[in-house]
Amino acid sequence: MQRKFDDLLLGSIELFCLAAELGSFTLAANAASVTPAAVSRSVARLEERLGVRLFVRTTRQIRLTDPGRRYFEQCRLALSQLVDAEREVTGEQSTPAGVLRISMPTPYGHYRVLPLLPAFRERYPQVQVEAHLSNRNIDFADEGFDLAIRGRAPADSSLVARKLEDAELVVVATPGYLKRAGVPKTVADLQAHECIQFELPSSGRNLAWTFEGSSEDGDVLTNGSYGTSGDALAGVTLARAGAGLFQTYRFVVENDLREGRLVEVLHDAGRRTRPFILLYPHARYLTSRVRAFVDFLVEQLLTVAVSASRDPR
Repeated sequence: MQRKFDDLLLGSIELFCLAAELGSFTLAANAASVTPAAVSRSVARLEERLGVRLFVRTTRQIRLTDPGRRYFEQCRLALSQLVDAEREVTGEQSTPAGVLRISMPTPYGHYRVLPLLPAFRERYPQVQVEAHLSNRNIDFADEGFDLAIRGRAPADSSLVARKLEDAELVVVATPGYLKRAGVPKTVADLQAHECIQFELPSSGRNLAWTFEGSSEDGDVLTNGSYGTSGDALAGVTLARAGAGLFQTYRFVVENDLREGRLVEVLHDAGRRTRPFILLYPHARYLTSRVRAFVDFLVEQLLTVAVSASRDPR
């Protein structure tokens, strides 16, 4: 059989498929541990060989041309068959290793993910974890993250969006504040209270509080003398200091509620939730460390969810 594909060409095809799947030369480079320039050269090499343009490139994104899309579908199928054949023959999986970079919101990081990392590294000691905590929306590709946790799924179809949980919201204050200012009995009563504000980094507007049946969409704009931004846990710290009421996730304040440092109000109007969603590249191109972390996190959070469902509260 005459050889038609050398190692360089096969590598170029793999990098092309990564770029097409992930929608970014940078993200493909991160996944393959090469430079974006190497991905660009590989794509150019294929375009010269085929005599067609595979991508339309702009300064912000890449998009497959029609011939590029047809070529991608065939190459992806061929590569997946090679991977399946190799796994079937060897029966081996590579040991997870290397640097894992994950971005997550501050509340979820502090109260859900960071406490699990020592157990993850005990299971996979060759993986180094870099955790980025911020409430701003990161650029998944350009900033080189392997995974991200966010409150909504992006329009980017190159990423898998997997819901981790629907986190329950509660409104809390200290016993001292409630003794001084009174206990709100209805959502309308909030207008007479100090409601600690959090500014959304995406819009610069204060985050609306959300309740069952309070309006068509359940969102209520509140007022208060305290404004916070950047870190959503700042509002919790102010509430613990007696500054006023704050709406946050139950998992953030569950110990405070159990020990009486904070008191939940408007419970009957509550029970609303917000989702937390794990974002990562499609499974075909996951590194072993990313695949291991996804499986570990889902396993651990399922345990948390089962435990919470048994909590009589």
